[in-house]
Amino acid sequence: SQRLSQEAVQKRTFTKWINSHLAKREPPLVVRDLFEDIKDGVMLLALLEVLSGQKLPCEQGCKLRRIHWLANVGTALHFLEGRRSVYRGSPIKLVNINTTDVVDGRPSIVLGLIWTIILYFQIEELTSSLPSQRGETSSTSSVDSSNSTEAASPPVKRKPRLSFQGGAKKALLKWVQRTATKLGLDVRDFGPSWRSGVAFHAIIFALRPQLVDMERVWNSPNRANLEEAFTLAERELGIPRLLDPEDVDVDKPDERSIMTYVAQFLKHHPDPQETETAGQQDEVTSPSLSRTYTSATSHLFQEQRKTLRELKVWVEQLERDCAQAQREKGDLGQLYQCFKRYRVQYELRRRQVETCMQSMQKGGILTSDQALVKQAWERLSARLLDWHLQLDGALPNPLGEAALWLHQVERILTEELLPRQTHDDTAAAVHKTQQRHKVHGEQARALQPNMYAPSAALRNAVVR
Repeated sequence: SQRLSQEAVQKRTFTKWINSHLAKREPPLVVRDLFEDIKDGVMLLALLEVLSGQKLPCEQGCKLRRIHWLANVGTALHFLEGRRSVYRGSPIKLVNINTTDVVDGRPSIVLGLIWTIILYFQIEELTSSLPSQRGETSSTSSVDSSNSTEAASPPVKRKPRLSFQGGAKKALLKWVQRTATKLGLDVRDFGPSWRSGVAFHAIIFALRPQLVDMERVWNSPNRANLEEAFTLAERELGIPRLLDPEDVDVDKPDERSIMTYVAQFLKHHPDPQETETAGQQDEVTSPSLSRTYTSATSHLFQEQRKTLRELKVWVEQLERDCAQAQREKGDLGQLYQCFKRYRVQYELRRRQVETCMQSMQKGGILTSDQALVKQAWERLSARLLDWHLQLDGALPNPLGEAALWLHQVERILTEELLPRQTHDDTAAAVHKTQQRHKVHGEQARALQPNMYAPSAALRNAVVR
């Protein structure tokens, strides 16, 4: 039962992966049933052409017979066996795979074949270009392409050499761990470590910190995290959604499916460690100057990280203090004075926070530490605004009504009207904003008769 479930997940994931590549073809092709559509070899050869950029001979037509299917699949397998693995340095060996089993649509063989293609054309090619993998030693071991459980390699006295699959898996996991440890996340595998969805968010956060609120992610349920991560990656990063939450939120998520999905982040976004330091050495030519420059840059970077982390601690503590003070009951005037004291502390730190938010990377992208400070500062700002609304709403009418009306108007005036995907959507958004202004204008006129007896509190509210 577990094996059948694993096959079903792999079939869905691999089908989506294939279709994401066949969509680039002209005209595009679509695989609907992997085990059936692969039999004649036409889709298989089309996939290899897209991945390799090479033209391959293919028997095509409406009345292809089994002999033509065998010829197409044979061409595909022969092409794969002629490719060289970066990790092994020798041609790929397709163990337990033959043309007859593929043409017969045997699930374990078909999935094993597609997994080999994913390993070679996506995971191996992408991980082998990572800084930590350059110059890696290779092995002459072959790939067991069947869908059976991997056997552990026997211990050897010499320095272990990475197999095709082992090397790619180890390199990908190392990249994930280097990315996730910045957030205190322990990712040990491509199985249970991903069930909560936090690891997916950690990768997105490392690449685009402003997209993810990690504190909220830590406290959200698995399915919600997974759904949001897959949607976010597809919408913001252009990474095809190969997985569904129900595929991952299980006791033993499918390792190959998760590896296939995670490797896409490398394709769209290279090693984040490399991008953080990219360009820093461009103007340094002398080895001695390079060492001095690197040392100074490293020291400066560490000092900046220390400052950011201390600032984050201070902001989070102030937010907790505000939350506690907001719950206090008592005289409204005293509560306003208490709010004012916290607001003054907030304003005194504003310049420092804005300075720290200036990007230290190319392209205006924030570092992980900067993004965490930004998120903490936004939570503090929201807390103070909510507290202010609570206090103003407690004023006797018409002061309370006037104060809440002013808050609503301020929020509308500060909202940024962003262009939408179509002109009609933009026009609708503009019309909606105009209607909101109209409603608030009518509310202001309704408040006017009650506001002819001026008071100091009312004047202060209007001035604000």
